[in-house]
Amino acid sequence: MRGLATSPPLIRLASRATFSRKGRRKIDSGPANRHTGSVKQSLIIDCDPGVDDATGLLTAFASADLDLLAVTTVGGNVSAEKTARNARILRQIAGREDVPVFAGADRPLRRDPAGAGEFHGAEGLGDLTPFEPAAPAAEGAAAEAIVRLVMARPAGAVALAVMGPMTNLALAMRAEPGLAAHMGSVVVMGGARSEGGNITASAEFNIWADPDAAAEVFASGCRMIVMGLDATHQVRATEGRIAAIEALPTASARTAAAMLRFSQRVERRIVGWDAGPLHDPCTVAWLLKPDLFELTPCRIAVETDSDLTRGHTAVEFRVDAAGANHFWATKVDATGIFALITQRLGEGA
Repeated sequence: MRGLATSPPLIRLASRATFSRKGRRKIDSGPANRHTGSVKQSLIIDCDPGVDDATGLLTAFASADLDLLAVTTVGGNVSAEKTARNARILRQIAGREDVPVFAGADRPLRRDPAGAGEFHGAEGLGDLTPFEPAAPAAEGAAAEAIVRLVMARPAGAVALAVMGPMTNLALAMRAEPGLAAHMGSVVVMGGARSEGGNITASAEFNIWADPDAAAEVFASGCRMIVMGLDATHQVRATEGRIAAIEALPTASARTAAAMLRFSQRVERRIVGWDAGPLHDPCTVAWLLKPDLFELTPCRIAVETDSDLTRGHTAVEFRVDAAGANHFWATKVDATGIFALITQRLGEGA
């Protein structure tokens, strides 16, 4: 049918890229040689833990080639009070009290808070019994911390991995109009296209929970790598993959494996899947090993007005690739992602 973008160009995208005269994308390694350890990728993780957030956080905490500047938390899967506590619990398990945790927004920009406790447990950590961590949250709000940490460093130096609603980032952009142009890549878990939604027929939860914030961030001009359900549904926590993590001797691995077991049980009961998808850790996996993903340049807008299609991500592939700021993940090496996560968790505390 005329006008339908049926075969968008697939590309592999690292943290930096240039174009040849023929318009083909050339890939370099982003921050120079970060995978060799000579230069680390500076990173802020914005999240709402959440069992899959937990695996992503634990993987990042265990990755020596990431310069993890901060973890910022937001209300989403569970309340803001619980997500801030959960991030600190995971930090303590990983032995990374050097990383500050900043508590953030407790509600969306315009909507009532919405949770997903049925998929994450009432406390957000599956079967793990929560406790009060030894180290407190850092002083100051998450949005303020994002602005300060990004703007204090050279342009493009700090990447963000956003694993929950984008409320904190939208508030940060409102506070500092120059933030979008100064940040490095914003790697987002959110949205859906061909897979349909997981909270409504067309909307994925993280975008649906605060569509107004997502709309502002997508419209800001910042460079966004987007892991929607089209990608994350390819990354399945099979029995063998969970067992490989369970066999590791570290506390981080044991905790992540317990989260995966909880998700496996919930997905079987609620959705009927034998192997549930692993969503949020895809953001960290891209930062560590971008060649595990194929991305397509696009333009993404978010529906904010319609109750029926609230949070729908309109992913338009008919764009000038050379000028695109949005990149939609279309194909994923799930085996490679689980191998990476397993390796890093085995090196953790």
